[in-house]
Amino acid sequence: MSQTDSGPAEQTEVSGELATPLDMLLADASSSLPRRFVPGMSGIRFAAGLARHPRRVVGRTAGLAGELVKVGLGRSELAPDEKDRRFGDDAWAKNPLFRRALQTYLATGHAARGLVDDAELSWGDDHRIRFIVDNIVEAASPSNHPLTNPKVLKRTLDTGGGNLLEGGRRFVRDFATAPRVPSMVEPDAFEVGADMAVTPGAVVLRTEQFELIQYTPQTDKVHEIPMLIVPPTINKYYVIDLAPERSLVEHLVRSGKTVFCISWRNPDVRHAQWDLDTYGAAILEAMDAAQAISRQSSTSIFGICSGGMIASMVLAHLAAVGELDRVASYTLAVTVLDQARAGVTSALMSHKAAAASTRASAEKGYLDGRTLAEVFAWLRPNDLIWNYWVNNYLMGHAPKAFDILYWNADPVRMSAGMHRDFMDLALRNALVEPKAATMLGSPVDLSTITTDSYVVAGIADHLCQWQSCYQATQLFGGDTRFVLSTSGHIAAMVNPPGNPKANFRASPERDGHPVNPESPEDWLASANRVQGSWWEDWSEWLSTRSGGERGKPRKLGNADHEPVAEAPGTYVHDR
Repeated sequence: MSQTDSGPAEQTEVSGELATPLDMLLADASSSLPRRFVPGMSGIRFAAGLARHPRRVVGRTAGLAGELVKVGLGRSELAPDEKDRRFGDDAWAKNPLFRRALQTYLATGHAARGLVDDAELSWGDDHRIRFIVDNIVEAASPSNHPLTNPKVLKRTLDTGGGNLLEGGRRFVRDFATAPRVPSMVEPDAFEVGADMAVTPGAVVLRTEQFELIQYTPQTDKVHEIPMLIVPPTINKYYVIDLAPERSLVEHLVRSGKTVFCISWRNPDVRHAQWDLDTYGAAILEAMDAAQAISRQSSTSIFGICSGGMIASMVLAHLAAVGELDRVASYTLAVTVLDQARAGVTSALMSHKAAAASTRASAEKGYLDGRTLAEVFAWLRPNDLIWNYWVNNYLMGHAPKAFDILYWNADPVRMSAGMHRDFMDLALRNALVEPKAATMLGSPVDLSTITTDSYVVAGIADHLCQWQSCYQATQLFGGDTRFVLSTSGHIAAMVNPPGNPKANFRASPERDGHPVNPESPEDWLASANRVQGSWWEDWSEWLSTRSGGERGKPRKLGNADHEPVAEAPGTYVHDR
């Protein structure tokens, strides 16, 4: 089924699970597309693994041959998964030619993936080879080709080939510039500041690195201690302020919170030297402003994805200099601090590729966010490549307007200095080892973060696996409430109340303290299931750590931080 045929709920599921880049950058982000599919030494070890198990290979090949004979005779029972929208048309089951094409594809794909199992590779090699095989199998689907997709054939007849002409125009436009993948949303589908990022507020501080937005209170009384949101550094901040009734910021201000949010500048070649310390210092500067405006000595911090990695290092720095009491509470969302076995991106990364990638970004001055978007799309080709290939190029349809996908298509660059530092953290897994990394001259030891924390992950997150996110509970030194949403990477963030099917799991408690066993699987077995959105649970948790209530301020900012622009500010519009 094409994107055109899917409803809003289905779109949310797909985009939420798959659309957002990881905080840990792929080492081959600056290499060409063909090179990303070269197996290298993993391919040699794959061949060697199959050579060690010749009987399995023979059995796998014989099984495929036998199944193909059944397909040819019309006796095969192979059928696609009921949830596979690619093969929803009745012709795949009723037309003998289309049915045989589908069953041949299913049998061959099953055999190819089975060979990866048979090779018994190490974790990293297995992920690398499986990534390549999965991409080849998905590309070979008969639904991706105009002569073997019944819906495309019917539309071609109905339009006299007009769908292919329109699709050709879209293909040329999409592949003329990066990211060279099918468009998931039209570039003019939304306008930031008009129908996205519209929660009222003002920029109360503008620096070289960021704008600080203070949001207008929407309740007569507000909590004393402010909240500072630290968004990802490789995406625009407004994922937490998408649209009315889908905005996390809106939910916070409606629940009486005083909310500030950093909007990072989109760096270019002039900012090549910006590194982890640059961004860490920026967070501290934003904290200073939020505390001064709120007339408070502490701030609650909310770090998201790569912003959460930096914020965690800043908290460790504050602990090292004896100022951790400046943080009233800490929230971490879809963030991996322990990079060991952190998913396919971790497996795909090698020291050689990392060195080449950092050299390339150093020469250019930055890592292009559009290239990152291309890399991550190929991690889930069926949903983020071929789904839109069929819809845009074969059917000739425009992709439907969907706010998360528009946000996803609005990436930012990463400075060469930040890219270098992130790659170093990932390759050494430096945040796990106490004092193996530094922030602003202080050794980073996450166990010194004794502030109460609230950690959120998505069980369907294919970019930041929830088990890896869970490791934060073992790294921090204070009480940590771990919450597991049923959603994916971004749908976990865009999770407004009101969905009757929404639920999440949360850490059980003993004597008023959350219980987080060492194993994430043990945690899952003992976790409490809660109906509703974690937004409401988090808001209650925050309220007990946000001080008392007082009358809302009469204006935004203060004498030293006068508003300089209305929200969403100016940096968010930089391309």
